[in-house]
Amino acid sequence: MTANDTKVSDTGAPSHAAAMWEQANWPHIEAEVRRLQLRIAKAVREGRWGKAKALQHLLTRSHSGKMLAVKRVTENRGKRTPGVDGRIWSSPAARWKGMLSLRHRGYRAMPLRRVYIPKSNGKKRPLGIPTVIS
Repeated sequence: MTANDTKVSDTGAPSHAAAMWEQANWPHIEAEVRRLQLRIAKAVREGRWGKAKALQHLLTRSHSGKMLAVKRVTENRGKRTPGVDGRIWSSPAARWKGMLSLRHRGYRAMPLRRVYIPKSNGKKRPLGIPTVIS
């Protein structure tokens, strides 16, 4: 190798999925979810159950709702603890793909991973850790 040769790096540009996750406008997403949650709470207070159900449907299927749900699960203190499936979404690309994989059709609940956490009195309490995808 001569002084004029340049070494090609193995690291390339981040994937499209990673870029999409990192470029998300989080304040806007959080505001949109909060706004829908407030509308649901108002409908429930007023006894408008049909309206509340329609808003819940809208929230659970919205892009913002899914983005914030994945963010809260993958960026908290227990983010490195896998469920029974052994998977974690640690990279931005995995989080984006995981968000896109959240669907209502074909959902089957998976068993929780049971972990026992020590309490201050020496006893232990159970904790159920869900899977990230079924």
